[in-house]
Amino acid sequence: MEKIKHFLKKEPMLTVSAAAALISLFITPPSKRLFNDIDWHTLGTLLMMLCVLEGFKQEQILNPLVRFCARRRHMVSISLFLIFGVFFSSMFVTNDVSLVIFVPLTIMIFRSGDKEQYILPVISMENIAAIRGSLLMPFGSPQNLFLFSQSGTSVWNFMLHMSPLCVMSAVLLVVFVCVLYRKDPHEAVHISPEQTANTQLPERRRFRVTYLTLFVLIILTIVTRTDYWYIAVGVVLAVIAIVDRQLFRKVDYVLIVTFFCFFVFSSSVAANPRISDVLQHAVAGHEYWWSIGLSQIISNVPASIVLYPFTVNFAGLIYGLDTAGLCSLIGSLASVINYRIYVREYPQNGRQFIKVFTLVSWAFFLIVVIPGYLLSKWQFF
Repeated sequence: MEKIKHFLKKEPMLTVSAAAALISLFITPPSKRLFNDIDWHTLGTLLMMLCVLEGFKQEQILNPLVRFCARRRHMVSISLFLIFGVFFSSMFVTNDVSLVIFVPLTIMIFRSGDKEQYILPVISMENIAAIRGSLLMPFGSPQNLFLFSQSGTSVWNFMLHMSPLCVMSAVLLVVFVCVLYRKDPHEAVHISPEQTANTQLPERRRFRVTYLTLFVLIILTIVTRTDYWYIAVGVVLAVIAIVDRQLFRKVDYVLIVTFFCFFVFSSSVAANPRISDVLQHAVAGHEYWWSIGLSQIISNVPASIVLYPFTVNFAGLIYGLDTAGLCSLIGSLASVINYRIYVREYPQNGRQFIKVFTLVSWAFFLIVVIPGYLLSKWQFF
């Protein structure tokens, strides 16, 4: 029982989603329609992504970036490299994975260079970079993956509509870095080469090639919108089972179960005429603000599932969800991951993290929230 309590405290989103799913089944009894309404395509794609990206982490496929980073000699250049490393990598390996890669790297490098005072502001900007960089691609974040699969729009149309937010965010991040180092724009740093030695073992090369190949297969499956996605899922799982079955023990299944529970909740609520009618009138036309607000309670990933059935302005919903993570830790699961990584290294600085994170994120949020709202009038379809 104590282990169960500890697990539920450790995974609050799963706890909330499971409770919501259970309650919703009393509102609308289980039926064949409920089973059919669950988005198995998104769940299957998410499972493939999580498995392969776990392989990326295990094999340290992005390790060459670490060595390149170590050759920077000024704090501005090294901070820009780390922040935009998150920004661009999050477009392809999802925002949470990019933070898992770059936040520990940032802590290690700044410790090595005796620049620990910059860790919090820089990883706070990396958090923003993960949220705003990932919004460009359909597979940059779980909520984008879900909404893209539901929308029916093309990849190019999706990227076209998200690009203004992405470009504006990139420019703002450069400004934020310049403000951080305004007192000494040429502040130097020296990083010991031993800290960034290559840890990619030659004998593991076949594993790295395997995961890169599977990643290409997943991207093709998403982009082509094939009806045979389930075959891709089977291929990915079968290859991993043959090549590296131990990887399955490390995959974050909690996110998949959380998604499943919120699918059950959303389908049950949508199937209830009275509740559906109330939410339809409340959400329709106000998707941008609803997505930002609800995300502060249940995070933007489950908020996307709950709000989508009642949405008439798709742009308002997705722009709001990709802005919500700037308000609080709860707003995005990526922010929670960032917090966990930091407090593991500095357990006594949890409050300081929240203070700096909130200050930096809200400064960014207040600048982008109104332009994002105005852009939400630009219809996807």
